[in-house]
Amino acid sequence: MLEVSGIRIPLSTLDGTDARELAACRRAVARKLRVGEKDLGSVERRRRSIDARKRGDVHLTFTLRVELAGGPGAEQALLARLAKKRANKNVRVVDERPFGFPERVERRDAPRPVVVGAGCAGLFCALSLARAGLEPLLVERGDNAARRGEVVNRHNETGALDPESNIQFGVGGAGTFSDGKLQTGTKSPAHRLILETFVAAGAQREILWDAKPHVGSDVLPRVVTDIVRQIEEAGGEVRCRCRMTDLDVSDGAVRGVTLAATRDDGGVFEERVAADCVVLCCGHSARDVFELLRERGVPMERKTFAMGVRIEHLQAQIDRALYGDAAGHPTLGAAPYSLSCHLPSGRSAFSFCMCPGGYVVSAASEPGGVCTNGMSLSDRAGQNANSGLLANVFPEDLPGDDVLAGVELQRSCERAAFAAGGGAYVAPAQLVGDFLTGAPSSAGGRVAPTYPRGVAWGDVALCLPDYVTETLRAAIPVLGRKLRGFDAADAVLTGVETRSSSPVRVTRGNDGQSVGVRGLWPVGEGAGYAGGIMSAATDGILAAEKIVAAYARR
Repeated sequence: MLEVSGIRIPLSTLDGTDARELAACRRAVARKLRVGEKDLGSVERRRRSIDARKRGDVHLTFTLRVELAGGPGAEQALLARLAKKRANKNVRVVDERPFGFPERVERRDAPRPVVVGAGCAGLFCALSLARAGLEPLLVERGDNAARRGEVVNRHNETGALDPESNIQFGVGGAGTFSDGKLQTGTKSPAHRLILETFVAAGAQREILWDAKPHVGSDVLPRVVTDIVRQIEEAGGEVRCRCRMTDLDVSDGAVRGVTLAATRDDGGVFEERVAADCVVLCCGHSARDVFELLRERGVPMERKTFAMGVRIEHLQAQIDRALYGDAAGHPTLGAAPYSLSCHLPSGRSAFSFCMCPGGYVVSAASEPGGVCTNGMSLSDRAGQNANSGLLANVFPEDLPGDDVLAGVELQRSCERAAFAAGGGAYVAPAQLVGDFLTGAPSSAGGRVAPTYPRGVAWGDVALCLPDYVTETLRAAIPVLGRKLRGFDAADAVLTGVETRSSSPVRVTRGNDGQSVGVRGLWPVGEGAGYAGGIMSAATDGILAAEKIVAAYARR
């Protein structure tokens, strides 16, 4: 099979349909290889990206996998012919061994692994362990995807918050309600396996080749539901509304966990489960788990995290700024952006979890605290673009020596935002122009806030540390020079965004286990080792590989 990169497709040949796009790719790669289209066998899109570096020349760029109708012999002859003409740039032979789930092993009499948390790290770890024959028990404090959606909708409509099941907690984790962006800055052979698993579970096929793939928060619930089905069919067990309330540690090793399951009648059933392998995939908002780990002497350390606000613009304004006259072309869709700047103060600010055509959401998980995030549906058809606008919080910014000082800072900002909104999970909001001058806002402008519980106009700076506010004020004009209109006076800031990443790291060694507790495997975002769906899922699979190898050695 040949891989051909740098295939340029002009927008004028496209109409937004998959058939037209694939036909354009076949024509273009035939020209590149100097063969007729009849000489081509299969043509597979491997990567598709939008090149908008020049707004007057926006186009698509593809990497394609191609099989010639004549088979491998014809491919070798073609490569030789291209080499003679020095026309073989960006053409290579590929023969990759696909990355797969771990091979099956015998569990023998060993206790089954317990996986705590059904976010992406937990789901993919449990799926890997189940397919390896280890019959894992996956516990999730929140609801299954269907019931979770009902609980989230009820919170949005009434303000009633369920601390056990919300945008942070439930099957799929926080990623289920944050657009399902699958873009990652990391490289791993596991990425293709993760994407293929999502597609097999019901996600759109185009995530296999999009440079910036996303699933959408309307599609993800059924995708994660199907992954749960796969875990169970492979021999695993999944329990929702079941949380870990204690961790039994003795002689430097895990001996078991205590689980508390909430019954449908509201009663709680508590059970101790013997286990010498506990995979901690609890997510970045499981503050009670962090407190439990501290009590049990599990080594943790502070780590850098980020806080700030959500910023909203009209999506049409962002499209125009990035795509120029090509804005609105059906092939392009709603434009995403990624911005950052390093300031003379030594601090940095950046966009985070940018949601084209999306909505700001209420991401609270504790009573009396307002926390925001963003999400998009699969069509990204909303009127607004939103993104986290964040500044780093460094360990040295925090007082004292408590490893959970970052958690307390997050809580204090969320409680301040709750008070500023006047209660009922209404969020404080401010126009960018007023924020830059330090003046409270009294009303909105062209950009209507999408936060579902409503906003109270005022001063979001009152809810954040001064060093975060000062960094954002200095950064917005700089980012406005990078993306025209980003610093528009009527853009909306909604506060606060505090849960971009975990403020702690559960320290692990090269073997993947806690440095202080044998049999405890810290994995994913909550443990401080991932930042997004793809990296969390990858961390879950790689942890499972090590666990399977450990079981095989027993």
